[in-house]
Amino acid sequence: MSDAAQPTAAEVRAAAEAVKTALDRHLAAVERRTGEDDPAVYEAFNELAAAAESYDELLYDRYDEVTPFEIPGADDSLPPYAGPEEPNALSVLIRRDYAVVEPQRLLAQAQRVEAAEFEDGADAEASGTVHGALGLLFGEFEPDEIASRHKEFGLEEGDSTLWVLAADEPAEPGEWLDTPFEQPDPQQVVCRFDVSSVFDDDLDQDEDEEDEDEEEDAEDEPAEDEEDEGARSQRSDADRVDR
Repeated sequence: MSDAAQPTAAEVRAAAEAVKTALDRHLAAVERRTGEDDPAVYEAFNELAAAAESYDELLYDRYDEVTPFEIPGADDSLPPYAGPEEPNALSVLIRRDYAVVEPQRLLAQAQRVEAAEFEDGADAEASGTVHGALGLLFGEFEPDEIASRHKEFGLEEGDSTLWVLAADEPAEPGEWLDTPFEQPDPQQVVCRFDVSSVFDDDLDQDEDEEDEDEEEDAEDEPAEDEEDEGARSQRSDADRVDR
């Protein structure tokens, strides 16, 4: 980067002050949180991450220095929010993945539902296949209930995500029913919440690396008994010289 394009010292200082302000806001949001998925905490987290990233870039460009902060990249795919400041409507997009790990349990649950609904018993054509059983169960139970009882239905949870999109006006009835899952405008996303086992894997990997570092440090240190034995040998040699 040329000297002309470098940020000024004042710009770096302003970015540092922005980090301090964002840090205070994040702490205040955490102290006032209303639940595990409080959107205010999520928003403050993103603001802090953005401020820290901006400061890190300016610090490097100006002084060729970096910060010790590692900013999670979960929201790197989302551009800055450009939606309405005071939304009059919103859309909630939810995706939950499942694996069918116990088909027989799934079929049995579907057959129970059919048996309760039809006096002549279960209809084998409807509940006798996995795709038919899935249609019955998701038609009978709300998605949140299936999420909380997924093991009862022979399912295993995979990744999930929830996006909240802002809009100026509510959609007209039936307006988007033909294509309900078209790519949403990322700039309209107010917040998103992701759940994935990959996050747990990353934490486990970090812990494993820390354990390995501790083991290596322990191997580098001489054993206490060896140190005592070496000291005793030196003292014995000294005693023989004196005598």
